Amino acid sequence: MSAGQSTTPPPATAVSPEAEALFRKTWAPRTGLGRLSAVNNSIIGRRFIATGFVFFLIGGLLSLFMRTQLLFPENDFLSEELYNQFFTMHGTTMMFLFAVPIMEAFGIYLIPSMIGTRDLSFPRLGAFGYWCYLFGGILLYSSAIFGAMPDGGWFMYLPLTDKQFSPGINQDFWLLGVTFVEISSISGAIELIVSILKTRAPGMTLNRMPIFAWYMLAVSFMILIGFPPLILGSILLESQRAFGIPFFEIAAGGDPLLWQHLFWIFGHPEVYIIFLPAAGLVGAMLPAFARHTLVGYNLIVLAVVGTAFLSFGLWVHHMYATGISRFALAFFAGASLAVSVPSGVQVFSWIATLWRGKPVMRTPLLFILGFIITFVIGGLTGVMVAIVPFDLQVHDSYFVVAHFHYVLIGGMVFPLFAALIYYLPRATGRMLSERLGKWHFWLFFIGFNLTFFPMHLTGLLGMPRRVATYPAGLGWDTLNLISTIGSYTLTAGILVFLFNVIWHVKRGRPAGVNPWDSPDLEWSSVTPVPPFNTRSIPHITGRDPLWAQPDLARQIRDAEGYLPTAEEGKREILATSTVGAKPEHVTRLPHPTFKPILAALATATIFSGILVSMYWLALVGLVIFVVILYLWLWGELPEKETKPVGNGLELPIAVGDQHTPAWMGTLTLLLADLALFVSLVYSYFYLWTTADSWPPVSYEPALSESAIIFGGLLVVLVLATAVAHAGAYLSSRLLALVGLTATAACLVALLILGFQAYDQLPFDITSHAYGAVLSAMGVYVLVHTCLSMGSALFALARVSVTGITRTRSLSVRILSMLSYYTAFTGVVAFILIYGSANMMG
Repeated sequence: MSAGQSTTPPPATAVSPEAEALFRKTWAPRTGLGRLSAVNNSIIGRRFIATGFVFFLIGGLLSLFMRTQLLFPENDFLSEELYNQFFTMHGTTMMFLFAVPIMEAFGIYLIPSMIGTRDLSFPRLGAFGYWCYLFGGILLYSSAIFGAMPDGGWFMYLPLTDKQFSPGINQDFWLLGVTFVEISSISGAIELIVSILKTRAPGMTLNRMPIFAWYMLAVSFMILIGFPPLILGSILLESQRAFGIPFFEIAAGGDPLLWQHLFWIFGHPEVYIIFLPAAGLVGAMLPAFARHTLVGYNLIVLAVVGTAFLSFGLWVHHMYATGISRFALAFFAGASLAVSVPSGVQVFSWIATLWRGKPVMRTPLLFILGFIITFVIGGLTGVMVAIVPFDLQVHDSYFVVAHFHYVLIGGMVFPLFAALIYYLPRATGRMLSERLGKWHFWLFFIGFNLTFFPMHLTGLLGMPRRVATYPAGLGWDTLNLISTIGSYTLTAGILVFLFNVIWHVKRGRPAGVNPWDSPDLEWSSVTPVPPFNTRSIPHITGRDPLWAQPDLARQIRDAEGYLPTAEEGKREILATSTVGAKPEHVTRLPHPTFKPILAALATATIFSGILVSMYWLALVGLVIFVVILYLWLWGELPEKETKPVGNGLELPIAVGDQHTPAWMGTLTLLLADLALFVSLVYSYFYLWTTADSWPPVSYEPALSESAIIFGGLLVVLVLATAVAHAGAYLSSRLLALVGLTATAACLVALLILGFQAYDQLPFDITSHAYGAVLSAMGVYVLVHTCLSMGSALFALARVSVTGITRTRSLSVRILSMLSYYTAFTGVVAFILIYGSANMMG
C-alpha cells in the first residue's frame, strides 16, 4: 500500500450488520467524564506517550536554563540553590518520568496489535499504572509549589540527603514521588509479560514473535528485578529520615555506600531498560524502509537476552572511586566490556538489513541512522569509562556527562522521534510532513552534537559535573558557549516537531492502510486504528505476516479470523499456550471502570499522608485501597462454560486455573516481590561486611517460646495451604473451605506471635543498623502475612458463594502461591534473626 493511499471506510465484514454494531458498541470508549474510566490499551498507551512527552519538554526546559547558566564564566542567571534543584529535577524527570515510562508506553500501545490480539491481559492494571504515573509526577513537581524542590541530585547520595544535612522535605518529595511512579512501571511490566506470553495470535510461536515483543519481554523482566532494589532503598532512606532508623548511619553500624549499591543495582540495568525498547522499535521499523526482512533475528534475540542478563553485573561500574577492592573492580570492568558484544550484534544486524535491502529515505529512517551514529559514539566512550584507570581520571567530570547523553539521547530519543513520526498515523489517520521532518532531524542532530560533543573535551580539561558556575581562563569558556548554542539549536528542532504534529492533524494527507508497507500486524487495520486494534484474531504462519500472508490484512478487517463477534456484549480475547501459541481458552476483559483511578487516588493519599507525617491519612488511604481492590478482584462467572470462537473451534470461557493469565500475573508480581526481599537480605550481608561488629554485643535475639511457636506455625501454614490447594485440584468445596479456614487461622496466629516476638527483641531498632535490618525483615514477613490473610478471606468468600471446580479455583490457587511465598520468606527471616549470632560466631 502506498503512502499516499486515501482513507477508506471500514470494509464489509463477514458478520451481520447487527452483530457488527454490537461488536463496535462493546469496544467503544465512553464519552464525557466517562473518558476517565477508559481501560483499553489504545487509549492508555496514548495517554502514557503524551504525558511522557510533556515531562520530556519540562525536563528539557530545565536543562535549557542550566545551559544558559553555564553560557559564560561566573554567570548569575540561576542561583546555586536553584541550579541544584533544576539539576535534580532534570535528571529525575528524564530518567523516571520520561525515558522509562514512554518506552514502556510504546509497548502498552503497540504490543496487542503486534501480537494479533485486541488488548492487554489486565486492562484495569494498565489504567491504574497510568494514573499512578500521572499522580506520582504531580506529587514530585508539587514540591515547587511549596518551595521544596529536591536538590540532592537525581541519585540522592548519602549522607547529604540525610535529615542532618537536608532537614526539609525536599528529598522526601523525591523518595515518595519516585516510588509512586515505579509502581506504574512494575504494573506495566507485569501486563506486558503476561500478554506477550499468553495472548499471542494462534500460530505465533515464540520464534515468530515480532522482534519488538522480544525486546519488551526482556525489558519487563528487567524492570521486575531491577526496580525493587531502588524501592527498598527509598523505603529505608525515608524510614531513616522520618524515624531515625539508622540503615545508612556509620556511627550506628550502617553505611551510606549501601544506598549507592541499591541505587545502581537499579540504575545500570535502567540504562538498558531505556535503550532496549528503543532498539526494539528500530528493529520493528527498519524492514519497512529497508524493504527487507530483519537480518539475524535469532542472533538479535540472543543479544537482547544477553544484554538483559549482563546488565545486572555492571552496577559497580558507577562506583570505581568508592574504595572497592581490586578484584571486584576487575570483575565489573570485565562485565562492562562484555556487554558491548550483544550491543554490537544488534548494530551490525541493522546495518546488514539496510545493506541487503533497497532503503527508502524517509524521515524515520533519518532518525534511525542518526541513532546508530550517536549510539556507537556513546558505546565507544562507554568502553573507555569501563576501564578502571581511565574512569578514575574522568570520574565526575563532563566527559561522563557527554558519554551518558550520547548513550541515552542517541540510544533512546532518536529512535523515539522515529517511532513518533512512524506510529502517529495509527492514532490520527494522517501523515506528518516530510519537509518539516527533515528540518526537525537536522536541527536536532546538529544541535545534539554541538551540545554534547564539546563536553568530552571540557571533561578531559578537568571541568567537574554538577557545578553551577566556573572561573574564566581554564579553557572551558568557548566549549561551554558552543554547548549552550547547541542546546538552543536542539530545542529549535523539537519546536519544529511540535509544529509538525499540530499541522498534520488538520492538513496531513490521509494515511490509509499500512502507509509504510510494513510487514507487521500493527498496520493491518485502517487508520486511525479502532480501540479493539484488530477486528478479528488471525492465524499466523510467519515472522513477517503482512508480507508472508498477502491476504491477511483483509481477512482480519473482514472478521474472518477468531472471535468475529461479541454476541454476549463482552470484550474477549484468546489465551494461547506460552511456547506454541495454541488456543487454550477465551479470556473476558473488563469494560471501562472508575476503579483504577480511584485506586490510584487512594494510593496517592497513602503517599501524601506519609509525606506530611499525617499517618492517619495514609491509613485511611490504605483502607480505601483495600476495599477497592476487593471490588476489583471479585468479578463474575460466565453464564456458559464454552463458546465457538470461529474456524470450527470451541473453547472454554474464562477458566480459573494455572493456565489463566491471572495465574501468570501473580507469579510475575511475586518475582518483583522476591527481588525486593533479596535486596533486603543483600543489605543485611553487606552491612555485616562493613560494620565493626555484627551483631553488636547484647543484640543477639533470644529464641523465645513465641519465636519457636512462630517457626512451627510456618510449617503448619504450608500444610493448611496444601489442603486448600488439594480441594481446588479435586474440585472439593468442603476440603477447600477446611484448608482455607485453617490457613486463615494460622495466619492470624502468625500475626499475633510476630508482634509478640518483636516486643521481645533485646534492642531498640533506632540504636543500630543490625536491629534495623532485622526489624525490616520482620516487618516484611508480617506485611506478607497480612496480604496472605486478606487473600485467604477473599478465597473463603469466593468459594462459599460460587463453589469450586478444578478450572474455577483461581482465588484458592493464588492464595496458595502467596502463602507458600510468605512461609518461605518467614523461614529465611527466622534463620537470619535467630541464627545470626551463631553464624557470626
